[in-house]
Amino acid sequence: RRYPTVELRAETFNGSTHVPIPSDSSFLKALLFELRLVDEHVFVEQRDSCTRISHSSVHSVATAAGELWPVLAFHKSGLIYACVPLVEGTLEPRPPLLTISGLSQGLALLLGIMDYISPSRKNEAELNTKIGQLRNLLIQACPLGTPLNTNIRSLNSSFEDIQEMPADKDQPAWRSSTYKGKPQVNVCITEKVRCMQYDQRDVVDTWQVYGAVNCKCDIEGSAPNVTLSLTLPTNAPPLQDIVVHHCVTSVDPAMLMSTSAEPLHDSVYNGPYKFPFIPPSDSFNLCYYTSQVPVPPILGCYQLVEEGSQIKITVNLKLHESIKNSFEYCEARIPFFNRGPIAQLEYKVSYGQLDLSREKSLLVWVIGQKFPKSLEVSLTGTLSFGTAGKEHPTDYVCTGNTAYVKLYFRIPDFTLTGCYIDQHSVQIFVPGKPKITASRELISSDYYIWNSKAPAPMVYKPL
Repeated sequence: RRYPTVELRAETFNGSTHVPIPSDSSFLKALLFELRLVDEHVFVEQRDSCTRISHSSVHSVATAAGELWPVLAFHKSGLIYACVPLVEGTLEPRPPLLTISGLSQGLALLLGIMDYISPSRKNEAELNTKIGQLRNLLIQACPLGTPLNTNIRSLNSSFEDIQEMPADKDQPAWRSSTYKGKPQVNVCITEKVRCMQYDQRDVVDTWQVYGAVNCKCDIEGSAPNVTLSLTLPTNAPPLQDIVVHHCVTSVDPAMLMSTSAEPLHDSVYNGPYKFPFIPPSDSFNLCYYTSQVPVPPILGCYQLVEEGSQIKITVNLKLHESIKNSFEYCEARIPFFNRGPIAQLEYKVSYGQLDLSREKSLLVWVIGQKFPKSLEVSLTGTLSFGTAGKEHPTDYVCTGNTAYVKLYFRIPDFTLTGCYIDQHSVQIFVPGKPKITASRELISSDYYIWNSKAPAPMVYKPL
């Protein structure tokens, strides 16, 4: 979809540095080239030199009229999602990405489109139907080039129910419809923990926690007011890097200024974390946050040693005593790259069971829903491999003995920060007693334990 009004504004803002968007076919050809989806095996200096290493999804696309920047594009599940955000200012010198508001708006819109389309990607007929409806949905979501509602799934694919103007002048733009029925509020805190463990003296292990508070408010009225509070246990690390949804009407500025880039000190905002808001009609993420928790939930050690034609592995895992020992699932996956299929396997596990993948290139250690009383589990094994075929996994980083164990787990009704929602603190200014449901969960995300007997990619290395 093109917006002539936005293109005219870009020309006005950018002046002599303006690069017009080429035709659809020319733009697609240039974008495929930039994303290395064509001619990927050919070295092209303007695209592949070290000075063009991209650390984000923001690209500079070469066109006949010059370099078109910024182009926000990413490749996911066989589809390319792309948009060209407006830069409200000069392009020379290029402004910092964080100062371009159109980038975050464009990313939110693309993620909304991806969320709408991706569940149907395996059914071609359903996928084509959804893509065919996108134009109608974009008229509602982004009528004049500025995204008004990035939750594409909440929109109607037909024009029958679209309101030209809200019936109530107090109804905010993000409440696309009104609810009729018993008031109820569902809130879920989802924390994801990322981790890199090396078990080496000269390398520091790293871990980060990212939280999101998802809400679904079924409440009558055109502009209902809700206040929700996040609570932390005593002496828990504070929430930082808080980003709030645009429907939040006011927050303490100190809450938004607390950042993990600064070491923790007395001026860090420790709460209360109150969020007054007028909720959208559909589910939405009220806020995101991070926190500097003192320990990762599971400490691990992985040792892989090559002895002739065989490999010996040892994996030890320990659940920290402060962590709730009740999992929905917990497993460790041990891949073997750049080798053939596992031909022989002898192993011993102290707990759980070990499975071999169908391709015979991955060990799956299913620990289950609880660690034993000792909170420690171990695996030892000896493996030998057959001849490698094309179907077996390769990896440019994990060569030789550089290898990892990756953990997958979910702990319901638990957060690593201790953050929870006190149901009694939820205030809803509507008649009737609303039903309030609060839940929380901790999920692993990129949780790696690297082989301590080999060099590993470093997230952080001391000077």
